[in-house]
Amino acid sequence: MTQNGYQQGFPANPRAIAYQKRLYPWAIAKLMPSMQRAIVGRFRSRSDADGHLLCLRQLMPQATLVVVFDLQPDLEVPIAAPTAIR
Repeated sequence: MTQNGYQQGFPANPRAIAYQKRLYPWAIAKLMPSMQRAIVGRFRSRSDADGHLLCLRQLMPQATLVVVFDLQPDLEVPIAAPTAIR
């Protein structure tokens, strides 16, 4: 099984975190009431996400799980505007 580096520790730099999250755009989301979702795991490729989804559906048959392409984490990290050089 491949390592899912997204779930390991991140450096303290917010830009590095945003870049790290962009490396794993495929996610497995658990659909919950009131149109909410919880991300269960993130993956680099769609095939990795599909493989994990099959296993999760066997382990949790009552849960509603879907594979999504999620680039939304970029919106979570505010990036400061560059300062002018004098």
